[in-house]
Amino acid sequence: MYDLTVIGGGPAGTSAAITATRAGGSVLLLERSRFPRHKVCGEFVSAESLGLLSTLLGATHRLITDAIRISQARIFLDGRVLRTSIAPSAASIARFDLDAALWKSAIQSGTVAEEQITVQKIVGQGPFLITTSAGEFETRAVINAAGRWSNLNSATGGNGSQSDKWLGLKAHFAGPSHGASVDLYFFDGGYCGVSPVKLRDTSDECLNVCVMVRAEVASTLPEVFLQHRALRERSGKWRQLTETVSTSPLIFREPQPLDGNILCAGDAAGFVDPFVGDGISLALRSGALAAETLFSFFRGELSLEVGAAQYRHRYEQQLAPVFRNSSRIRQALLLPKALRAPALFVLQSVPALAQHLVSMTR
Repeated sequence: MYDLTVIGGGPAGTSAAITATRAGGSVLLLERSRFPRHKVCGEFVSAESLGLLSTLLGATHRLITDAIRISQARIFLDGRVLRTSIAPSAASIARFDLDAALWKSAIQSGTVAEEQITVQKIVGQGPFLITTSAGEFETRAVINAAGRWSNLNSATGGNGSQSDKWLGLKAHFAGPSHGASVDLYFFDGGYCGVSPVKLRDTSDECLNVCVMVRAEVASTLPEVFLQHRALRERSGKWRQLTETVSTSPLIFREPQPLDGNILCAGDAAGFVDPFVGDGISLALRSGALAAETLFSFFRGELSLEVGAAQYRHRYEQQLAPVFRNSSRIRQALLLPKALRAPALFVLQSVPALAQHLVSMTR
C-alpha cells in the first residue's frame, strides 16, 4: 500500500512525487512512455517557479545555472512590435533535458519510479486499486498528472469541445537568437514563439520554435513561417536540428483540479494558453501544491475528501486566474485587425500596461 501514486512523469508528476517523497511519503510514480523525449513545449520557466525548480533539482544543477535568462518579450503583430520586459528574468530550459533531470531527481529522492507502464483503470475513492499493464497496485491517494489526452480524464468530462481545431508544432533550429528575448509572431489563425535555448548535444546557437495554429491555416512549420512576413524572412536563416513534434487538437476549458478524490495536476487539470509561456511553471506548481495538500492526510489529521477539497480551493485561488487571464489576452490578440488596432496602439504607447498584462499571466 503506497501513500501516493502519481500518474505521469512530466514536470507536474515529478514535482508531486519529489515533494511527497521528501516529506516522508511512500510514493509510486508511473510513466507510460520513456525518457528522454521531445515534446511540444515553449521551454520557458518563469521566475516565479525557478525557486521551486531549484528545490526539486538543487540550486547548483547545471540546467538552472547554465540556463539562458530571458529578460524581454516581443510581440510582432500588424506591423507593430510590442516590447515588454520580463523582470525578474525567466529561464529557457530544453524540455528534453528538464524531464530527464526531474525523473532522475525523483528516483534519487526515494520515489519508486517506473517507465513504460500504462494505467488502465482506477477503482475506489480512497484507498484506490490501480490496474496497469504491469499488474495491480494499492494506494491511499492518487495524483493524475498524465496530461491532456490520458484515458483517465474521461470521468471529468474529457478534454472539452471546440469548433476550431488547433495544432501544436515544435522543433529546434540553429540560428541567431536576436538577444535574450522570447518573440511571438501573431498572424490570422495562430502564432509562433521563438526563443533561444541550449541543447546538450550541440554547440550551435539554438532556437526553440513552438507554434499554435488552426489546422485549416497550416499543418507544418514551413507553412507557418509563410504566414508572417518578418517570420518568413527570419526563418530563411535557420537550419533545423531536431525533428518536428506535434500535438492536436489543443482544446481549452476551465481547469478541473479534482476527479472525485483524485487530485489532477498539470495539463490533466487544465491546458493554459501556450503563448504566455507558463505551462512548465504551472505544472511544477500544481504538482507540488497537490502533494503538499496531502501532507495532513498522510499524517492522519484529516480525510482524503477534505484534503482534496482543500486542494481545489488552493488551486482556484493560486492557479486558475492564470488560465482565465491568458485566455482573454489571446482572444484579444486574435481578434480581426480592425478591432485589435486600438488596443495595440495603447499597449505600444503605455509600456507599463503591457507589463501589467504579463504579470496577470503569472
